[in-house]
Amino acid sequence: MHRHRPAQGLALLLQVALWIFSLVSAVHGALPTTQKCDEALASPLPHTAFTSSSVFSNGYAPGYAKLNRRGGAGGWSPLDSDHYQWLQVDLGSRKQVSAIATQGRYSSSDWTTQYRLLYSDTGRNWKPYHQDGNIWAFSGNSNSESSVRHELQQGFVARFLRLVPLDWSEEGRIGLRIEVYGCSYWAGVINFDGQGVISYRFKVKKMKIIKDVIALRFKTSESDGVILHGEGQQGDYITLELRKAKLLLQINLGSNQYGSILGHTSVTTGSLLDDNHWHSVVLERYRRNVNFTLDRHTQHFRTNGEFDHLDLDYELSFGGMPYSGKPSGGGRKNFKGCMESINYNGDNITDLARRKKLDTSSFRNLSFSCVETHSFSVFFNATSFLQLPGRANHNTISVSFQFRTWNPDGLLLFSNLDDGTLEISLEESRVVVHINVTKGTSNNQVDLSSGSSLNDGQWHSIRLVAKENFAMLTIDGEEASAVRSTSPLSITTGGTYHMGGYFLQTLLSPSLRSFQGCMQAILVDDQPADLHAVEKGTMGAFENVSLDMCAIIDRCMPNHCEHGGRCKQTWDSFSCSCDGTGYTGATCHTSIYEPSCEAYKHLGRSSDTYWIDPDGSGLLGPFKVNCNMTEDKVWTTVMNNLPPKTTVTGSSRERRTVLQVNYSASMDQMTAITTSAESCEQQIAYSCRMSRLLNTPGKS
Repeated sequence: MHRHRPAQGLALLLQVALWIFSLVSAVHGALPTTQKCDEALASPLPHTAFTSSSVFSNGYAPGYAKLNRRGGAGGWSPLDSDHYQWLQVDLGSRKQVSAIATQGRYSSSDWTTQYRLLYSDTGRNWKPYHQDGNIWAFSGNSNSESSVRHELQQGFVARFLRLVPLDWSEEGRIGLRIEVYGCSYWAGVINFDGQGVISYRFKVKKMKIIKDVIALRFKTSESDGVILHGEGQQGDYITLELRKAKLLLQINLGSNQYGSILGHTSVTTGSLLDDNHWHSVVLERYRRNVNFTLDRHTQHFRTNGEFDHLDLDYELSFGGMPYSGKPSGGGRKNFKGCMESINYNGDNITDLARRKKLDTSSFRNLSFSCVETHSFSVFFNATSFLQLPGRANHNTISVSFQFRTWNPDGLLLFSNLDDGTLEISLEESRVVVHINVTKGTSNNQVDLSSGSSLNDGQWHSIRLVAKENFAMLTIDGEEASAVRSTSPLSITTGGTYHMGGYFLQTLLSPSLRSFQGCMQAILVDDQPADLHAVEKGTMGAFENVSLDMCAIIDRCMPNHCEHGGRCKQTWDSFSCSCDGTGYTGATCHTSIYEPSCEAYKHLGRSSDTYWIDPDGSGLLGPFKVNCNMTEDKVWTTVMNNLPPKTTVTGSSRERRTVLQVNYSASMDQMTAITTSAESCEQQIAYSCRMSRLLNTPGKS
């Protein structure tokens, strides 16, 4: 086998793949481009559009915080200069935001040197601006007059913006004037109630689709739900759904072998998508080549199987599985939340539904505005706590809440009882409850534990009930998780609960001091915690918490571990497990194998079977070869799947026998060997019994 032939074949394959993706990119690039998005959005607004955490005095009101304006005292300043202050602006409607600029208070020693930017559709459930995979801190001003403008690497759509000062002038206090830059934004919105499905019926009964472009934006607080689905009687299908707050695409174009089984392709992207913030999805397919984009992060892949067309029958459904009499989607939930800007191959699905051109009969009440469902979240770091009041001198403890975290350990709740302590913590990814009660000379202790792998970043719920001689702990509302104790116990509550941290030096202290993560849906003594009152300072107390937001980050998405390494994370960092990959290092970058048989010979190795990795840390994976070390040459042999002798019978001119030869290396791996070799050979040996060779005349 001449070595230049496989190289030519490889080059041809690459050209075809590049051509195909250039077509897909061309489809995407043909979408209309937007005009320059750089209008001043804040300065035209009335004073009432600006609010703040506090005001130093009337002349320092938030309405005076407009860039280059000198009204009032020349800008906004809060009553106290600390990390709990904020300036908020209501843009009046959702806008595309592209840049932000700040100034200090006019002719003063008051300015902000560093700040965070939060945004929201509703003035609730704030999302911090992210850049480079982290919550971003913007550099501010060094004097009161010059303005500092930041172009946003990742623009966003929001109605409300909130600036949170992190640091300020050493000579003065917090002072701010701002401008927000962007442009108007409009999108048709549909609210999905978890029941209704929109059916997009095809113009013909069966569709053989060679190219797809599907785009939409969604937001939800649910971790599971089908976003779109289509299927055909030949076994083809496409499904986009949320599973455990990740986006799962399943597509099958069919296969010649074993029906459609080998055509199944499944790709997962994203995480924490149940944050009730908008996420954008673009799915582009041309034949078997797919671009799958979520929030600007794109995965390129080819579908399995041999076929190019997606054969669908009747319809494509948005928001759930179709009601077609076919088997239901294996217990799949319908999508519950909002979608906007739904487009399928050039058709505006949202607009068609609004004009009643699509079947929406499964909706009880179809709404073209987003029905907000919101739970007040609390975000804890390693120095945070939230103190809540409860009932004192009561004989029953009843608490429940939800939490999410990446850490296996942390203090969730601590309370000093009248005569003991209550501690709920996360230990080795399980929820553990310790109740200690001391009365006179007797000491009663109850320990409960339940759950596993609860540091997976998902929301998990806890409910604890404890009263005389009884305690029960339930995780995620599952009866199977409930653990009970009937040990001797007598409860008298102390009336105060510390959530997420306890730093007081008391005689009885918890084993863990802090928690990094989020909590929501907090009920204390069967009463919902009034976190708005806590935020206003009229009840309870808190320190270093962020209220009405959950700023959890998935450091494993995208996965920075190479070559199939498994990403593991805590709240602050990630690490890679390289077991079984053939690579080592912090991100599984360095191959543990030599690049060639010749390299093994230089190490003094003898002829044997070895793993080699021709491109080292490149895309090609390691594979096994036979190395034959001679005095003057080193031969690398790639084996195939045929046994040493394969019987061929019944072959003739009219009916030739074809044997499929599969090598233990891919074409790319074979090319890596052949292009670096001096010469290549491919051997096929024939052994004949009782046969005429070359049609030789004569006797047998």
